[in-house]
Amino acid sequence: MNPAIGSPLKPGLDFTGGTQIQLQRDCGSACQGLTVNDLQRQLERVSLPAEPGQQTPNLATSAVQVLDGGRSVVLRVPALSPAQGQALMAGLQPVLGPLSSNGTSIDTIGPTLGSRLLRGSLLSLLVSFAAIAAYISFRYSGIFALLALLCLAHDVLITCGLFAWLGLLRGVEVDSLFAVALITVAGYSVTDTVVVYDRIREQKSALADLPLTEQVDVAVDATLTRSLDTSLTTLLPLIGLIFFGGSSLFWFAIALALGIAVGSWSSIGLAPTLLPLLSRK
Repeated sequence: MNPAIGSPLKPGLDFTGGTQIQLQRDCGSACQGLTVNDLQRQLERVSLPAEPGQQTPNLATSAVQVLDGGRSVVLRVPALSPAQGQALMAGLQPVLGPLSSNGTSIDTIGPTLGSRLLRGSLLSLLVSFAAIAAYISFRYSGIFALLALLCLAHDVLITCGLFAWLGLLRGVEVDSLFAVALITVAGYSVTDTVVVYDRIREQKSALADLPLTEQVDVAVDATLTRSLDTSLTTLLPLIGLIFFGGSSLFWFAIALALGIAVGSWSSIGLAPTLLPLLSRK
């Protein structure tokens, strides 16, 4: 969707740069109906003051959201100066009416900072993967590390895939909080996998006369209840964030909840299942 990034995910303001303006209408319970089309038509009429040496931002590409039944509005526009931001809010007053100063916020991120945040997020994810692989290789073996990385890629890919579809169907954007969620999911998934690995290593000594497939089966059976209980108790506060955490944490909690659910499955059903196959080869 953005050739500069080359990803099916829909990047948010943190990665693309720009200005986000949140406006709260001061009309109580008597707010008149407001639609996205009304705001976009009004945006086309707004004239912004020119800044020396810079082109006037094009508001035609702005993204508009109407929230809380028309009581608040979120605008994502190209990077604006403070004077241009004030002019934009003044130009929208004929449609929005009086605005509440308490519910107004303007956040601006330059394109350079946005690209740095994107590179930093990808780099942190790769570094965490490399550190996990190094630790498991030292603690167990290369096959265990390979399977752990496969599980991590599985968990991250499914989480990103869901948000790619949400971006296409619902316009959901990913930001730096989404990158934090992916790193958290990776840490949780590998912790769950290491617990299963540790029990498999114990069974190798206790059940040395049995084939590896049965040793793995006994190990997974011994850790199954623990893994499910841990996942369920981790999901409980995330469910609380989803329903009561507000809009700023909603998609972050969704990403974490999905990643933890998928990570629990991969630790129990993916890595142990593939271990006997790879070990045999």
